[in-house]
Order: sequence, then structure tokens, then C-alpha cells
Amino acid sequence: MELTLCEIKKAQENIKEVARRTPLFYSSTFTKESGYNVYLKCENKQKTGAFKIRGAYNKIASLTEEEKKRGVIASSAGNHAQGVAYAATAFGIKSTIVMPETAPQAKVQATKGYGAQVIQHGEVYDECYSKALEVQKQTGATFIHPFNDNEVIAGQGTIGIEILENLPDVDAIVVPIGGGGLISGIAVAAKAIKPDIKIIGVQPSIIASSKASLEKGEIVTLPGVKSLADGISVKTPGNLTFEYMKKYVDDIVTVSEDEIAYGIFCLIERCKLIAEGAGAAAIAAILSNKVEVKDKNVVALISGGNIDIASVSKIIDRELIILRRRIRFVVELQDKVGQLGQLVTNVVSMGANVVKVRQDNNWNEKGLDYANVLFEIEVQTSEHAQKVIDTLRQKGYNLEIVG
Repeated sequence: MELTLCEIKKAQENIKEVARRTPLFYSSTFTKESGYNVYLKCENKQKTGAFKIRGAYNKIASLTEEEKKRGVIASSAGNHAQGVAYAATAFGIKSTIVMPETAPQAKVQATKGYGAQVIQHGEVYDECYSKALEVQKQTGATFIHPFNDNEVIAGQGTIGIEILENLPDVDAIVVPIGGGGLISGIAVAAKAIKPDIKIIGVQPSIIASSKASLEKGEIVTLPGVKSLADGISVKTPGNLTFEYMKKYVDDIVTVSEDEIAYGIFCLIERCKLIAEGAGAAAIAAILSNKVEVKDKNVVALISGGNIDIASVSKIIDRELIILRRRIRFVVELQDKVGQLGQLVTNVVSMGANVVKVRQDNNWNEKGLDYANVLFEIEVQTSEHAQKVIDTLRQKGYNLEIVG
């Protein structure tokens, strides 16, 4: 039986004491960069750090007492895991979650912290799913599917109601797609309230299974590849969600790994928001000009913020280098007192910040009287970087830019 707005409103009532009504705010920065009026729906501010608690809680609330007694089991890359663990503990139910071996440790530890037993298996969601079915047969636990379930989809659809309540004149909603549960729920709710609204999905280009399925007109399974957007690295969409997407989704676009990383970086720097790869996919699509809508009010769904802090650090470092706001160069210096200090003074006097200095232990062709020194500096813009390099060369320094 097809999901309706009525069921989604019932889900909204079921979860109202648990799920937060997350903020929706206008971004002047992304508006200027994209040409649209861009609003961010911040499910990274949701309990457990992602939207998944909505569907998980609504599903568990609908279980019979007998199903609850048997406990629940789920497979997840991380966010559904936390949602199920949180909801199960709230109902006093035992939960077991199968997560990928490659899942961010922040998600694994959080899931355990919410009370679940965690089994790690495989590299992508689909491998976890197969393992979870094995465990279910052994234990008799009730399986909580992360996307291919109407109660779960209804819970996710409450986001669509909230967006339309806060911004009735929204023209398009851009939503990350893994298995399709999130976009299905939002699309059913939003199209029922405002039939002419555009629903645009976003997937990583390296594992765009829903896009491939819609283009072929049948469900397609792709090779399992782990994207930076691990939460939406799904090889096969659900059969339920595939039907909803065929009926309600207007377009699916793809983003590269570089575009996802840039989206994470921009959300941190410009909006002070921490988003995981899947959570940054929608804004990545908008910033890379993948989204095309006639009207102007566009909502980007920031679906989750559960990302390892080590990954955040790597992304920031990488993006600063790509944007040439952090540059590395090797400079040849005479091994004399004051030479290094003078170079540092020259760099700082031009408004750059010295981040790292390290002497290269490799032999200099000119002999012991010379040394190669690696510098890493931060600058304001790529133009500023070029000015610093040009000025140092004019002062007679022999230097080479390195990666």
C-alpha cells in the first residue's frame, strides 16, 4: 500500500517528543555563489547527529509487543545505526547493529553508546545487510530496514512537512540519496502539500545506483565502492523506494569526491556547520552548478554531521592547498646564522603565516654549505600566494613549489 501524507502526519505525531524540529535558515553566502535563494535544513543538528532517528523511532513505535520482545537488528553505515540504537533503548528493547568495517569510529562508538551491540562486517551497506539477515535468522530479532520500509520512509517524510511549514514558497528541495528512503518520504510529503515543487536527488558519481536504476527503468546493482559520502554509498536502491522515486523525484544529479569534500569545507568555513559527506552532498551539487530549477527558493538538506574529526582535519588541509590558501615550497638557503630567520621575517612581513618549517635531510648538490628547507605557509587568497612567491624570488631566493 502506497504511503500518503496522512501516514507521514501520523509519524510526525509519533516522533514529536523525541525528534527535534531542526532549523531551516537562509544562507547569503551560498545564495551569492549559486544564484538561487539557498536555505539549509540542518538535520546534522538532530538527535544522534542525523535524520535517521525519525524513521527508526517511527518504525519501532509501530512494532507489536511480540516483535519488541524479540529485540531489533539493523544494518547501517552509521546514522541509521544510531537512530535504531537510540529508539530501541528508549523503548527498552535490545538492539544489534551490523556496520561496515570501514565505518567512521565516531559512528561506531556513538552507536555503542546508545546501547546497541555492534557487529562490523564488509565495506559497504549492502554487505552489512546480508550479514544482518544471517544474524536475524539465528536470533529471531525484528529487522529494521534503513530505507525500504513504509514506516521508516514516513518518519523521514516529516522533514518535508517541516520544510513546507517553515518555507511555504520553496521551489525545490535537494536531497542526498543512498537507498532512497529519505528522498521518498520527503517527496511524498512535499508533493502532496505543493504538487509543483521540484525534488532533486544527489548521489556520489562513483556509486550512483538510484540514478542508474531510474535511467534504465529497473533496479540496478552497482559494484560496491566507498565514497567520502559513506552514508549514501549504497549499491542497490530498495524496491519500495525505487517506485516512489520513479513517481515523485524530478531529477538525480551526481557529485564527485572533490565536490563533496569542497561542500564539507564550505559548510564549515562559511556556515560554521559540521557535515559528513552525505550531509554535504546537496550543497555540493548546488555549488558545482548541477542543480537546475526555474524558480529561486532552494532548500539543501544537510542530512547528517557524524564525521570523524580526523577526516575533517584532512579535508580542511587538502582544500586549503587546492584553493592555494596554504602553499608548500622548498627553498635553498646558505647554512649560515640568520638566513632562516631572515626568510621567515620576509614571509611574515607580507601577511602570510608560517605553519611549518623543516630542513630537508637530502644532500644539496652545492655541498654542506647549503640546505634545502621545506616551508608551509597560509595566505589569504591564491593571488596573495602568488604575490608572496614572486616577491621571494625577486629577493633572490631559489624556491620550488611542492604538492
